[in-house]
Formats: sequence, structure tokens, C-alpha cells
Amino acid sequence: MHLDSIYKVFKNRKGKQMNIRKSYSVLLPLVKVEGELHILFEVRAKDLETQPGEISFPGGAIENNETPIEACIRETCEELGVNEKNINIIGELDYIGAPANIQIFAFVGMLDIKKIQGYSNSEVDHCFLVPLTFFYNTEPDKYYSETDIKLDDSFPYGLIPNGKKYIWRKGKYPIHFYNYNGYIIWGITAKFIDNFISTYKQYYIYNKD
Repeated sequence: MHLDSIYKVFKNRKGKQMNIRKSYSVLLPLVKVEGELHILFEVRAKDLETQPGEISFPGGAIENNETPIEACIRETCEELGVNEKNINIIGELDYIGAPANIQIFAFVGMLDIKKIQGYSNSEVDHCFLVPLTFFYNTEPDKYYSETDIKLDDSFPYGLIPNGKKYIWRKGKYPIHFYNYNGYIIWGITAKFIDNFISTYKQYYIYNKD
């Protein structure tokens, strides 16, 4: 290794999260109905292998040579039967690194549609709308899952200070819940909503003018 070769590899390189096995991208879709903004949600089909019947945003896995925003738009078109020209991406939310070695990107965008139709019944059971003011005025319930380190007997405890008595750092993973007219919006979907609302509020707290 030489300094010039190191420059070639690392100069202008953008970091990424380590140990990620799969990446996903979703859209937080805003829809205007009679002049009022709403967030659109999907109820996932009941026969899906992962998260059947749960509430989510349109989105899915990022394919090879695809950017997060491209995946977000493609998946939204596929799941809701809309045209790309009817999606106006506004910006990006903070992304999530989930404990299952996945990362999830999220974008805020407007859907210019009159009625959701033609979505894939193989993926989506139905859609529903929630007024944006509900989330602006409602704090999510929060519960916490504590992360822990579990090691098997093959771990080389003898190579680290204090061996089996080593004090590992622990963390808490917040799990968010909203309840809207019996629809339970929770987990990562609720976490992105909270991120969207809190980012909006913080901006106007520090930019009062």
C-alpha cells in the first residue's frame, strides 16, 4: 500500500453504514384532499411472507445499481399503480439502521392523484388516508427494546480485557405507536412519521422568521 493508492480509494469517498446485508427505500406520501394534506398508508396483503396485514408506506428493496430515490419511486409506482410523473419528491428523511442488519431510506413526496386504484392486490390489501394534522397534534406512544450482546462459547474471551466479565455497551431501541381510528401504525413506519414531524417542528422553532 502506498499513499497515492490510498488517496485514490478514499479521497471524496462517502461513508456508509457497516454490516448491512440489505437496503430498502420507502415514500412518505402526501396527498391533498379538498385542500387538506393527508398521509397515505398501505395495509399489506395478509398472505405476504413478511409483515402480513401490517401498515406501511409504499417501498421495497433497493435493486443493484439503483439509488434509494429511484427504488422509492419504482416501488411506489408498482404498488399503487401510479405514474412516475405523479410523484414529486420533496426531500429525504433521516435513514434507519435496523437491528436486523438492514438500512431503510425514506423520502417525503407529493402524490398528484385523485384516487388510488390499480395497486397490486398481491402486495396491498387496501390504502387509507390520515390527516397530517393528526400527527402534528399527536405524540406517538414510545416503548423501548433493550439491545444486548449475545456471544457463543467459541468467542475468544481470553483476547479481550476482563474476559467474560467485559462490560459491553447496551442501547435502547425506541418503538413508536400511533392509533388512528383503530389503525395501529407502529414500528419503523411510525418512527419515520415522528422523524418527519419533529424535523418540521424543529426547523420552525429555530427559523421563526
